[in-house]
Amino acid sequence: MAEGSATAFIRKMVMVAEPYLPQVPKPKKKLPLPTRLLWCGLALLIYMIMGQTPLFGATTPEFDFLAFARVIFASQQGTLVELGIGPIVTAGLLMQLLRGSEILKFDFKKPEERGVFQTATKIVTYIVIVVESAVYGMAVYGPGISDPSVLYIIVGQLMAASVIIMFLDELIQKGWGLGSGISLFIMAGVAQQILWSLFSPLPAGDGGTVGILPYIGQSIMFGDLSNVFFRSNQLPSIFGILLTAAVLLILVYTQGMKVEIPIVSTKYRGFSAVYPIKLMYVSNIPVILASALTANAVFIGQMFWANFNPRNNNFFMNILAQFDPTSPSTPIGGILYYVTPPRGLDVAALDPMRAVGYVLFMIGIVVVFGRLWVELGGLSPKSAAQNLLDADVQVPGFRRSNKPVEALLNRYIPSVTIIGSMILGALAGISDVLGVFGSGIGILLMVDILINYYNQLVKEQVEVVMPRLGALLGRK
Repeated sequence: MAEGSATAFIRKMVMVAEPYLPQVPKPKKKLPLPTRLLWCGLALLIYMIMGQTPLFGATTPEFDFLAFARVIFASQQGTLVELGIGPIVTAGLLMQLLRGSEILKFDFKKPEERGVFQTATKIVTYIVIVVESAVYGMAVYGPGISDPSVLYIIVGQLMAASVIIMFLDELIQKGWGLGSGISLFIMAGVAQQILWSLFSPLPAGDGGTVGILPYIGQSIMFGDLSNVFFRSNQLPSIFGILLTAAVLLILVYTQGMKVEIPIVSTKYRGFSAVYPIKLMYVSNIPVILASALTANAVFIGQMFWANFNPRNNNFFMNILAQFDPTSPSTPIGGILYYVTPPRGLDVAALDPMRAVGYVLFMIGIVVVFGRLWVELGGLSPKSAAQNLLDADVQVPGFRRSNKPVEALLNRYIPSVTIIGSMILGALAGISDVLGVFGSGIGILLMVDILINYYNQLVKEQVEVVMPRLGALLGRK
Protein backbone atom coordinates (compact mmCIF):
# COMPACT_ATOMS: atom_id res chain seq x y z
CA MET A 1 0.00 0.00 0.00
CA ALA A 2 1.40 3.43 -0.95
CA GLU A 3 2.20 6.00 1.71
CA GLY A 4 -0.63 8.33 0.66
CA SER A 5 -3.23 5.59 0.50
CA ALA A 6 -2.18 4.26 3.92
CA THR A 7 -2.71 7.67 5.50
CA ALA A 8 -6.00 8.13 3.62
CA PHE A 9 -7.21 4.74 4.85
CA ILE A 10 -6.42 5.70 8.45
CA ARG A 11 -8.34 8.97 8.07
CA LYS A 12 -11.40 7.16 6.71
CA MET A 13 -11.21 4.57 9.48
CA VAL A 14 -11.10 7.33 12.10
CA MET A 15 -14.07 9.18 10.54
CA VAL A 16 -16.19 6.03 10.64
CA ALA A 17 -15.19 4.79 14.09
CA GLU A 18 -14.70 8.01 16.08
CA PRO A 19 -18.40 8.68 16.86
CA TYR A 20 -18.64 5.26 18.51
CA LEU A 21 -15.41 5.42 20.54
CA PRO A 22 -15.84 6.33 24.24
CA GLN A 23 -13.50 9.16 25.22
CA VAL A 24 -12.21 10.60 28.47
CA PRO A 25 -13.07 14.33 28.25
CA LYS A 26 -10.35 16.89 28.82
CA PRO A 27 -10.75 19.17 31.84
CA LYS A 28 -12.28 22.52 30.91
CA LYS A 29 -9.28 24.33 32.35
CA LYS A 30 -5.82 23.34 33.50
CA LEU A 31 -6.08 21.75 36.93
CA PRO A 32 -3.81 22.76 39.81
CA LEU A 33 -0.84 20.45 40.41
CA PRO A 34 -2.15 19.00 43.75
CA THR A 35 -5.42 18.01 42.04
CA ARG A 36 -3.57 16.34 39.19
CA LEU A 37 -1.37 14.43 41.61
CA LEU A 38 -4.52 13.29 43.43
CA TRP A 39 -5.93 11.91 40.17
CA CYS A 40 -2.62 10.12 39.57
CA GLY A 41 -2.88 8.54 43.01
CA LEU A 42 -6.46 7.43 42.34
CA ALA A 43 -5.53 5.85 38.99
CA LEU A 44 -2.59 4.08 40.57
CA LEU A 45 -4.77 2.78 43.42
CA ILE A 46 -7.28 1.31 40.94
CA TYR A 47 -4.45 -0.31 38.99
CA MET A 48 -2.91 -1.86 42.11
CA ILE A 49 -6.28 -3.20 43.26
CA MET A 50 -6.72 -4.81 39.85
CA GLY A 51 -3.22 -6.26 40.27
CA GLN A 52 -4.38 -8.07 43.41
CA THR A 53 -7.71 -9.28 41.96
CA PRO A 54 -7.44 -12.84 40.54
CA LEU A 55 -8.99 -13.78 37.22
CA PHE A 56 -12.37 -15.40 37.90
CA GLY A 57 -12.47 -19.04 36.80
CA ALA A 58 -8.74 -19.22 36.09
CA THR A 59 -6.16 -21.45 37.74
CA THR A 60 -2.78 -19.73 37.83
CA PRO A 61 -0.37 -21.66 35.60
CA GLU A 62 2.50 -23.41 37.35
CA PHE A 63 5.00 -21.51 35.24
CA ASP A 64 5.01 -17.85 34.26
CA PHE A 65 5.45 -17.69 30.51
CA LEU A 66 5.72 -13.88 30.52
CA ALA A 67 8.18 -13.59 33.40
CA PHE A 68 10.69 -11.67 31.26
CA ALA A 69 8.08 -9.05 30.29
CA ARG A 70 6.45 -8.40 33.67
CA VAL A 71 8.58 -5.34 34.47
CA ILE A 72 8.06 -3.77 31.04
CA PHE A 73 4.32 -4.42 31.00
CA ALA A 74 3.72 -3.69 34.73
CA SER A 75 1.69 -6.89 34.93
CA GLN A 76 0.87 -9.54 37.52
CA GLN A 77 0.36 -13.20 36.68
CA GLY A 78 -3.11 -14.61 37.30
CA THR A 79 -4.73 -11.21 37.95
CA LEU A 80 -6.81 -8.70 36.01
CA VAL A 81 -3.57 -6.99 34.95
CA GLU A 82 -2.23 -10.20 33.41
CA LEU A 83 -1.48 -8.28 30.19
CA GLY A 84 -0.72 -5.00 31.98
CA ILE A 85 0.11 -2.12 29.68
CA GLY A 86 1.32 -4.52 26.97
CA PRO A 87 -1.45 -3.79 24.43
CA ILE A 88 -1.09 -0.02 24.89
CA VAL A 89 2.71 -0.11 24.50
CA THR A 90 2.51 -2.42 21.48
CA ALA A 91 -0.08 -0.27 19.66
CA GLY A 92 1.71 2.98 20.51
CA LEU A 93 5.12 1.76 19.34
CA LEU A 94 3.59 0.37 16.14
CA MET A 95 1.94 3.69 15.27
CA GLN A 96 5.05 5.71 16.14
CA LEU A 97 7.20 3.49 13.94
CA LEU A 98 4.74 3.82 11.05
CA ARG A 99 4.75 7.60 11.41
CA GLY A 100 8.52 7.83 11.92
CA SER A 101 9.16 5.78 8.78
CA GLU A 102 6.68 8.09 6.96
CA ILE A 103 4.37 5.25 5.97
CA LEU A 104 1.78 7.35 7.79
CA LYS A 105 2.13 11.10 7.25
CA PHE A 106 0.63 13.42 9.86
CA ASP A 107 1.54 17.03 10.57
CA PHE A 108 1.56 17.28 14.37
CA LYS A 109 1.74 21.08 14.20
CA LYS A 110 -1.95 20.94 13.27
CA PRO A 111 -4.19 19.97 16.23
CA GLU A 112 -6.69 18.19 13.98
CA GLU A 113 -3.93 16.02 12.49
CA ARG A 114 -2.65 15.13 15.94
CA GLY A 115 -6.20 14.26 16.99
CA VAL A 116 -6.66 11.90 14.02
CA PHE A 117 -3.40 10.13 14.87
CA GLN A 118 -4.37 9.74 18.53
CA THR A 119 -7.78 8.34 17.62
CA ALA A 120 -6.17 5.92 15.14
CA THR A 121 -3.77 4.78 17.88
CA LYS A 122 -6.74 4.14 20.16
CA ILE A 123 -8.46 2.04 17.48
CA VAL A 124 -5.28 0.01 16.97
CA THR A 125 -5.06 -0.44 20.75
CA TYR A 126 -8.55 -1.96 20.80
CA ILE A 127 -7.51 -4.36 18.03
CA VAL A 128 -4.33 -5.35 19.89
CA ILE A 129 -6.31 -5.85 23.11
CA VAL A 130 -8.70 -8.27 21.40
CA VAL A 131 -5.92 -10.22 19.66
CA GLU A 132 -3.56 -10.44 22.66
CA SER A 133 -6.36 -11.37 25.09
CA ALA A 134 -7.66 -14.13 22.82
CA VAL A 135 -4.24 -15.57 21.96
CA TYR A 136 -2.87 -15.38 25.50
CA GLY A 137 -6.07 -16.73 27.07
CA MET A 138 -6.23 -19.73 24.73
CA ALA A 139 -2.48 -20.47 24.80
CA VAL A 140 -1.90 -20.14 28.56
CA TYR A 141 -5.24 -20.91 30.23
CA GLY A 142 -7.01 -22.85 27.47
CA PRO A 143 -5.20 -26.21 27.80
CA GLY A 144 -6.34 -26.66 31.41
CA ILE A 145 -10.01 -25.76 30.83
CA SER A 146 -12.59 -28.31 29.67
CA ASP A 147 -15.59 -25.94 29.55
CA PRO A 148 -15.26 -23.44 26.65
CA SER A 149 -17.58 -20.96 28.40
CA VAL A 150 -15.00 -20.57 31.22
CA LEU A 151 -12.33 -19.73 28.65
CA TYR A 152 -14.64 -17.10 27.12
CA ILE A 153 -15.09 -15.55 30.58
CA ILE A 154 -11.32 -15.42 31.15
CA VAL A 155 -10.67 -13.84 27.74
CA GLY A 156 -13.50 -11.36 28.41
CA GLN A 157 -11.90 -10.37 31.73
CA LEU A 158 -8.53 -9.82 30.04
CA MET A 159 -10.16 -7.59 27.42
CA ALA A 160 -12.23 -5.60 29.93
CA ALA A 161 -9.27 -5.07 32.26
CA SER A 162 -7.05 -3.92 29.39
CA VAL A 163 -9.71 -1.41 28.28
CA ILE A 164 -9.93 -0.04 31.85
CA ILE A 165 -6.14 0.33 31.94
CA MET A 166 -6.30 2.17 28.60
CA PHE A 167 -8.83 4.62 30.05
CA LEU A 168 -6.73 5.14 33.19
CA ASP A 169 -3.77 6.03 30.98
CA GLU A 170 -5.96 8.32 28.87
CA LEU A 171 -7.32 9.98 32.02
CA ILE A 172 -3.83 10.97 33.11
CA GLN A 173 -2.62 12.01 29.65
CA LYS A 174 -5.72 14.14 28.93
CA GLY A 175 -4.70 16.56 31.70
CA TRP A 176 -6.40 15.11 34.77
CA GLY A 177 -3.09 13.74 35.95
CA LEU A 178 0.61 14.35 35.34
CA GLY A 179 2.73 12.53 32.77
CA SER A 180 1.33 9.22 31.54
CA GLY A 181 -0.36 6.28 33.17
CA ILE A 182 2.04 3.86 31.47
CA SER A 183 5.06 5.46 33.15
CA LEU A 184 3.27 5.67 36.48
CA PHE A 185 2.32 1.98 36.48
CA ILE A 186 5.81 0.83 35.47
CA MET A 187 7.45 2.99 38.15
CA ALA A 188 5.06 1.72 40.83
CA GLY A 189 5.69 -1.90 39.83
CA VAL A 190 9.48 -1.56 40.01
CA ALA A 191 9.27 0.34 43.32
CA GLN A 192 7.04 -2.41 44.70
CA GLN A 193 9.64 -5.05 43.76
CA ILE A 194 12.43 -3.06 45.43
CA LEU A 195 10.42 -2.56 48.63
CA TRP A 196 9.52 -6.27 48.62
CA SER A 197 13.21 -7.20 48.33
CA LEU A 198 14.02 -4.89 51.23
CA PHE A 199 11.20 -5.51 53.71
CA SER A 200 9.30 -8.71 52.88
CA PRO A 201 8.80 -10.80 56.07
CA LEU A 202 7.76 -13.96 54.19
CA PRO A 203 9.93 -17.05 54.72
CA ALA A 204 12.50 -17.93 52.06
CA GLY A 205 14.12 -21.17 50.97
CA ASP A 206 17.30 -20.61 53.02
CA GLY A 207 15.45 -20.53 56.35
CA GLY A 208 15.35 -16.73 56.58
CA THR A 209 13.01 -14.08 55.21
CA VAL A 210 12.72 -12.86 51.63
CA GLY A 211 13.41 -9.22 52.58
CA ILE A 212 17.07 -8.51 53.27
CA LEU A 213 16.48 -6.12 56.18
CA PRO A 214 14.37 -8.60 58.23
CA TYR A 215 16.93 -11.27 57.31
CA ILE A 216 19.78 -9.11 58.68
CA GLY A 217 17.83 -8.61 61.92
CA GLN A 218 17.18 -12.34 62.13
CA SER A 219 20.87 -13.10 61.52
CA ILE A 220 21.95 -10.67 64.25
CA MET A 221 19.58 -12.34 66.74
CA PHE A 222 21.13 -15.75 65.98
CA GLY A 223 24.67 -14.34 65.89
CA ASP A 224 25.38 -15.57 62.36
CA LEU A 225 26.07 -12.92 59.71
CA SER A 226 28.01 -15.19 57.35
CA ASN A 227 25.28 -15.36 54.70
CA VAL A 228 23.92 -11.81 54.64
CA PHE A 229 26.37 -10.49 52.01
CA PHE A 230 25.69 -13.23 49.45
CA ARG A 231 22.59 -15.44 49.34
CA SER A 232 21.73 -18.33 47.05
CA ASN A 233 18.61 -18.86 44.92
CA GLN A 234 18.60 -15.20 43.77
CA LEU A 235 17.44 -13.99 47.20
CA PRO A 236 18.03 -10.33 48.18
CA SER A 237 21.38 -9.69 49.88
CA ILE A 238 23.64 -6.87 51.02
CA PHE A 239 25.54 -7.27 47.76
CA GLY A 240 22.24 -6.70 45.96
CA ILE A 241 21.61 -3.50 47.96
CA LEU A 242 25.09 -2.14 47.15
CA LEU A 243 24.77 -3.12 43.50
CA THR A 244 21.33 -1.48 43.20
CA ALA A 245 22.64 1.72 44.81
CA ALA A 246 25.65 1.74 42.44
CA VAL A 247 23.46 1.31 39.35
CA LEU A 248 21.17 4.11 40.54
CA LEU A 249 24.14 6.45 41.04
CA ILE A 250 25.58 5.61 37.61
CA LEU A 251 22.22 6.21 35.94
CA VAL A 252 21.63 9.53 37.68
CA TYR A 253 25.18 10.65 36.84
CA THR A 254 24.99 9.66 33.16
CA GLN A 255 21.52 11.19 32.79
CA GLY A 256 23.07 14.53 33.71
CA MET A 257 25.78 14.31 31.03
CA LYS A 258 24.89 16.34 27.96
CA VAL A 259 26.09 18.67 25.24
CA GLU A 260 24.45 22.08 25.46
CA ILE A 261 23.90 24.02 22.23
CA PRO A 262 23.09 27.71 22.80
CA ILE A 263 19.82 28.92 21.27
CA VAL A 264 18.08 32.29 21.09
CA SER A 265 14.47 33.17 20.43
CA THR A 266 13.43 34.78 17.18
CA LYS A 267 10.26 36.13 18.77
CA TYR A 268 11.37 37.26 22.25
CA ARG A 269 14.35 39.57 22.01
CA GLY A 270 16.99 39.02 24.67
CA PHE A 271 15.84 35.49 25.55
CA SER A 272 18.56 32.83 25.38
CA ALA A 273 18.73 29.23 26.54
CA VAL A 274 20.45 25.95 25.68
CA TYR A 275 19.29 22.94 23.69
CA PRO A 276 20.51 19.83 25.56
CA ILE A 277 21.63 16.70 23.73
CA LYS A 278 21.88 14.12 26.48
CA LEU A 279 24.30 11.23 26.56
CA MET A 280 21.20 9.05 27.08
CA TYR A 281 19.60 10.65 24.03
CA VAL A 282 17.64 7.53 23.08
CA SER A 283 16.11 7.22 26.57
CA ASN A 284 15.08 3.65 27.48
CA ILE A 285 13.00 2.85 24.40
CA PRO A 286 15.73 0.63 22.85
CA VAL A 287 16.00 -1.35 26.11
CA ILE A 288 12.22 -1.82 26.17
CA LEU A 289 12.24 -2.99 22.54
CA ALA A 290 15.15 -5.38 23.19
CA SER A 291 13.45 -6.82 26.28
CA ALA A 292 10.12 -7.17 24.49
CA LEU A 293 11.88 -8.97 21.63
CA THR A 294 13.55 -11.39 24.07
CA ALA A 295 10.32 -11.98 25.98
CA ASN A 296 8.37 -12.71 22.81
CA ALA A 297 11.14 -14.98 21.51
CA VAL A 298 11.08 -16.99 24.75
CA PHE A 299 7.28 -17.21 24.71
CA ILE A 300 7.22 -18.39 21.08
CA GLY A 301 10.08 -20.79 21.81
CA GLN A 302 8.10 -22.27 24.70
CA MET A 303 5.07 -22.78 22.46
CA PHE A 304 7.15 -24.51 19.76
CA TRP A 305 8.97 -26.62 22.34
CA ALA A 306 5.73 -27.74 24.02
CA ASN A 307 4.19 -28.79 20.70
CA PHE A 308 7.15 -30.15 18.72
CA ASN A 309 10.03 -30.92 21.09
CA PRO A 310 8.79 -31.69 24.64
CA ARG A 311 11.53 -34.30 25.17
CA ASN A 312 14.38 -32.22 23.68
CA ASN A 313 15.06 -34.92 21.08
CA ASN A 314 14.57 -32.84 17.92
CA PHE A 315 18.00 -31.77 16.65
CA PHE A 316 16.83 -28.71 14.72
CA MET A 317 14.47 -27.50 17.48
CA ASN A 318 17.27 -27.93 20.03
CA ILE A 319 19.29 -25.35 18.11
CA LEU A 320 16.52 -22.81 18.84
CA ALA A 321 15.82 -23.73 22.45
CA GLN A 322 15.70 -26.50 25.01
CA PHE A 323 13.61 -26.39 28.20
CA ASP A 324 13.51 -28.45 31.37
CA PRO A 325 10.21 -30.42 31.23
CA THR A 326 9.82 -29.99 35.00
CA SER A 327 10.33 -26.21 34.84
CA PRO A 328 9.84 -24.80 31.31
CA SER A 329 9.97 -21.15 32.33
CA THR A 330 13.61 -20.57 31.29
CA PRO A 331 15.71 -22.16 28.52
CA ILE A 332 18.41 -24.70 29.36
CA GLY A 333 19.96 -24.83 25.88
CA GLY A 334 19.88 -23.48 22.35
CA ILE A 335 20.05 -19.89 21.11
CA LEU A 336 17.44 -18.66 23.58
CA TYR A 337 19.60 -19.93 26.45
CA TYR A 338 22.28 -17.36 25.61
CA VAL A 339 19.93 -14.39 25.11
CA THR A 340 18.23 -14.76 28.51
CA PRO A 341 19.98 -13.64 31.70
CA PRO A 342 21.46 -16.04 34.28
CA ARG A 343 20.09 -14.09 37.23
CA GLY A 344 22.36 -14.09 40.29
CA LEU A 345 26.07 -14.68 40.83
CA ASP A 346 25.53 -18.33 41.77
CA VAL A 347 23.75 -19.04 38.46
CA ALA A 348 26.23 -17.01 36.38
CA ALA A 349 29.17 -18.84 37.99
CA LEU A 350 27.84 -22.16 36.65
CA ASP A 351 28.16 -20.92 33.06
CA PRO A 352 30.25 -17.73 32.76
CA MET A 353 30.13 -17.85 28.95
CA ARG A 354 26.35 -17.51 29.07
CA ALA A 355 26.64 -14.44 31.32
CA VAL A 356 29.22 -12.81 29.03
CA GLY A 357 27.20 -13.74 25.94
CA TYR A 358 24.03 -12.23 27.39
CA VAL A 359 25.73 -8.93 28.26
CA LEU A 360 27.28 -8.68 24.77
CA PHE A 361 23.91 -9.55 23.22
CA MET A 362 22.18 -6.80 25.21
CA ILE A 363 24.79 -4.22 24.19
CA GLY A 364 24.53 -5.17 20.52
CA ILE A 365 20.74 -5.36 20.30
CA VAL A 366 20.23 -2.10 22.25
CA VAL A 367 22.64 -0.30 19.89
CA VAL A 368 20.70 -1.64 16.87
CA PHE A 369 17.34 -0.60 18.32
CA GLY A 370 18.80 2.74 19.45
CA ARG A 371 19.84 3.66 15.92
CA LEU A 372 16.51 2.48 14.52
CA TRP A 373 14.55 4.45 17.12
CA VAL A 374 16.46 7.68 16.38
CA GLU A 375 15.61 7.37 12.70
CA LEU A 376 12.03 6.12 13.02
CA GLY A 377 11.04 7.93 16.22
CA GLY A 378 11.60 11.46 14.94
CA LEU A 379 14.88 12.03 16.85
CA SER A 380 17.28 12.23 13.91
CA PRO A 381 19.38 15.38 13.30
CA LYS A 382 17.02 16.36 10.49
CA SER A 383 13.93 16.06 12.70
CA ALA A 384 15.63 17.79 15.64
CA ALA A 385 16.68 20.70 13.41
CA GLN A 386 13.11 21.08 12.17
CA ASN A 387 11.82 21.02 15.78
CA LEU A 388 14.14 23.89 16.66
CA LEU A 389 12.90 25.97 13.75
CA ASP A 390 9.27 25.17 14.59
CA ALA A 391 9.87 26.39 18.15
CA ASP A 392 10.91 29.84 16.82
CA VAL A 393 14.52 29.54 18.02
CA GLN A 394 17.85 29.53 16.23
CA VAL A 395 21.50 28.74 16.98
CA PRO A 396 23.68 31.86 17.18
CA GLY A 397 26.15 32.01 14.28
CA PHE A 398 24.07 29.73 12.05
CA ARG A 399 21.56 30.67 9.38
CA ARG A 400 17.96 29.96 10.32
CA SER A 401 17.52 27.03 7.95
CA ASN A 402 17.52 23.27 8.24
CA LYS A 403 20.83 22.35 6.61
CA PRO A 404 23.32 24.29 8.81
CA VAL A 405 21.55 23.31 12.05
CA GLU A 406 21.22 19.71 10.88
CA ALA A 407 24.98 19.62 10.14
CA LEU A 408 25.70 20.92 13.66
CA LEU A 409 23.44 18.31 15.29
CA ASN A 410 25.02 15.62 13.11
CA ARG A 411 28.25 16.11 15.03
CA TYR A 412 26.65 14.91 18.26
CA ILE A 413 23.46 12.88 17.81
CA PRO A 414 24.91 9.80 16.02
CA SER A 415 27.74 9.58 18.58
CA VAL A 416 25.57 9.91 21.68
CA THR A 417 23.11 7.42 20.17
CA ILE A 418 25.75 4.69 19.95
CA ILE A 419 27.59 5.51 23.21
CA GLY A 420 24.38 5.95 25.20
CA SER A 421 22.91 2.73 23.81
CA MET A 422 26.08 0.80 24.70
CA ILE A 423 25.97 2.14 28.28
CA LEU A 424 22.28 1.29 28.64
CA GLY A 425 22.76 -2.20 27.20
CA ALA A 426 25.75 -2.88 29.45
CA LEU A 427 23.97 -1.61 32.56
CA ALA A 428 20.82 -3.62 31.80
CA GLY A 429 22.78 -6.79 31.04
CA ILE A 430 25.22 -6.65 33.95
CA SER A 431 22.49 -5.66 36.42
CA ASP A 432 20.31 -8.59 35.36
CA VAL A 433 23.23 -11.02 35.65
CA LEU A 434 24.33 -9.79 39.07
CA GLY A 435 20.78 -9.52 40.41
CA VAL A 436 19.86 -5.92 41.30
CA PHE A 437 16.59 -5.30 43.12
CA GLY A 438 13.73 -4.78 40.66
CA SER A 439 15.85 -6.18 37.76
CA GLY A 440 18.31 -4.19 35.68
CA ILE A 441 15.74 -3.15 33.09
CA GLY A 442 13.30 -2.18 35.84
CA ILE A 443 15.87 0.11 37.50
CA LEU A 444 16.65 1.76 34.16
CA LEU A 445 12.97 2.38 33.52
CA MET A 446 12.27 3.72 37.01
CA VAL A 447 15.14 6.22 36.96
CA ASP A 448 14.22 7.42 33.48
CA ILE A 449 10.57 7.85 34.47
CA LEU A 450 11.47 9.78 37.64
CA ILE A 451 13.73 12.09 35.64
CA ASN A 452 10.98 12.58 33.05
CA TYR A 453 8.56 13.56 35.82
CA TYR A 454 11.10 16.09 37.07
CA ASN A 455 11.46 17.47 33.53
CA GLN A 456 7.68 17.61 33.27
CA LEU A 457 7.56 19.90 36.30
CA VAL A 458 10.34 22.07 34.84
CA LYS A 459 8.50 22.19 31.50
CA GLU A 460 5.35 23.45 33.17
CA GLN A 461 7.31 26.30 34.73
CA VAL A 462 8.99 27.18 31.41
CA GLU A 463 5.66 27.15 29.57
CA VAL A 464 4.44 29.98 31.76
CA VAL A 465 7.11 32.23 30.19
CA MET A 466 7.51 30.73 26.71
CA PRO A 467 5.00 28.01 25.74
CA ARG A 468 6.59 26.79 22.49
CA LEU A 469 10.08 26.53 23.97
CA GLY A 470 8.62 24.68 26.97
CA ALA A 471 7.06 22.16 24.63
CA LEU A 472 10.38 21.69 22.84
CA LEU A 473 12.39 21.15 26.04
CA GLY A 474 9.72 18.76 27.27
CA ARG A 475 10.67 16.33 24.50
CA LYS A 476 14.20 15.88 25.84
